[in-house]
Amino acid sequence: MRRTLTAVAAAATALLLTASPALAHGGGKPSPRPPVVTDLATGLVTPLSAASGPRGSTFVTQNFAGLLTSVARDGTTEVVYASEGGAEVGGVSYSGRTVTFTETEYGATGPSASSLRTVRVDRNGAPAGAARTVADLRAYEDARNPDGRVTYGLRDAPQSCLDQFPAEMPGSYTGIQDSHPYATTTRHGTTYVADAGMNAILSVSDRGRVRTVAVLPAQPAVVTAEAAEANGLPDCAVGETFWFEPVPTDVEVGPRGKLYVTTLPGGPEDASLGARGAVYTVDPWRGSVREVADGFLGATNLAVSPWGTVYVAEMFGGAITRVTWHGHRTVVEEATPAGLEWSRHGLLATVDALGDETAPPAGRLVSIDLHRHGWR
Repeated sequence: MRRTLTAVAAAATALLLTASPALAHGGGKPSPRPPVVTDLATGLVTPLSAASGPRGSTFVTQNFAGLLTSVARDGTTEVVYASEGGAEVGGVSYSGRTVTFTETEYGATGPSASSLRTVRVDRNGAPAGAARTVADLRAYEDARNPDGRVTYGLRDAPQSCLDQFPAEMPGSYTGIQDSHPYATTTRHGTTYVADAGMNAILSVSDRGRVRTVAVLPAQPAVVTAEAAEANGLPDCAVGETFWFEPVPTDVEVGPRGKLYVTTLPGGPEDASLGARGAVYTVDPWRGSVREVADGFLGATNLAVSPWGTVYVAEMFGGAITRVTWHGHRTVVEEATPAGLEWSRHGLLATVDALGDETAPPAGRLVSIDLHRHGWR
């Protein structure tokens, strides 16, 4: 049931299972007036992540074009890094004149190589040297496979039932060797990586030492009769719990050094399965994981304010959502929001991120002013 983030971006498929979100949208006090949304750059190709840079600049990845781009305050753009051979560039973050990003190469069956890279920039965000590789993440996955002991699929079904599953949808399996680093954040010389292939959060030192911080928990859903019929599953699966892969999509450092992580369940991401995206906190020292909110439709990124308010990009829900202890509230509605970053002016977001293959690139980088109308 693995689904790479590339496949998710291409198309979300349908599988009718049950799910029950812990927090509902709305509730509590009436919503403030919608905040002001301003275009900073347009015509971007799959801009799936963004990071606030120096002097009002923003770094944006154009993932499937293999580009890392700097957007100045006046909207002018400059290529900071371009991959070779069609490799995907993503997971951008910025700290101390250094831009950190990920690079993933693809073979015939999916991601074949992945790395964490950095490039120095000047005070205006322009490149000031060549990019360098900090860590080979695929090599770490091949050696350690952090979720290799986790069982996905049906955990309690007899072998006679598992044998009836189609080959393309195994009834039970353990974590495979796969690395697709999707997001990064750096603090005090340590970079945290959300790897959607490993299903894990990693830490990487400035000297390239990699360790596993935490493996995210598998995501349960109960197979319905409709799901079994629609997907050619055997009748013996009906009523069983299927444990999907968690697929972490972003990691940010919040108040008191705690990590905040968004996840996509490793099965279908559209509404047919229910809104199953979630936000977790991870203790970077002990590795303990706690779910703090769920009920998101395609949680592909998040931002955390200095006061601990969480904002989530719901790619398939077409919204950016604020999360508090009182519940969820839609901040803005935008088509396929992807990247999300806190800045001193509010939020930076990439929207229209998937675009239309038959039309010119239409991805946008926008700023969302939260300082008015009570959204902070």
